[in-house]
Amino acid sequence: MKYVIEHMEQGFTEWVILEYCTIIKEVGAENLILTSLPEGTVIPEELKQAGLQWTTDDVTKIGTTEAPITKERVCLLDPAAETDLVPEEHAQFDYFVFGGILGDHPPRDRTGELRKKYGFAGRRLGSKQMTTDTAVRTTQLIVKDKKKFEEIEFIDYPEFRFNKNEATEMPFRYVLDENKRPILPDGMLDLIKRDSEQSLDDLL
Repeated sequence: MKYVIEHMEQGFTEWVILEYCTIIKEVGAENLILTSLPEGTVIPEELKQAGLQWTTDDVTKIGTTEAPITKERVCLLDPAAETDLVPEEHAQFDYFVFGGILGDHPPRDRTGELRKKYGFAGRRLGSKQMTTDTAVRTTQLIVKDKKKFEEIEFIDYPEFRFNKNEATEMPFRYVLDENKRPILPDGMLDLIKRDSEQSLDDLL
């Protein structure tokens, strides 16, 4: 199975780079592709070194002559879909498509752009907004590891405390690891701390 991210941000923020590197590490560079990148997009060195595959074509054009993409074999992970993804669908889809969107809070349904554009079958991953790497991780747990959504342990809106005076709550749902801690990309906690300090400086 292949994971496709329609990259819907201008360029690559530090946040996005960390998320995409983590996804590559977890699913394999050969199983992830970014689509719809604008001509002239500069790929960050970290993503090149991780083996990122990418194209300026949209998702409908990434198949091959021998294995063309057919609409019926593509699943759009869509928060507005009416049904949740289930393990039994692992053989129904070849491609799982995600909107590469830096999460808005509250969500603005930007995945709706993909829904209207392509008309792929939509499946939901619960009712809470996830980061892109969490959405891919959850999808893999369901379709590869055959876990039911309700069997996956999550934490919603975790608070990350840096010292007795500094803490940040993230408005997303995360998968928990075996130690009951939210799974984040390497370096993400440092980035969250730096961003929160910058936000405080802007207020002062």
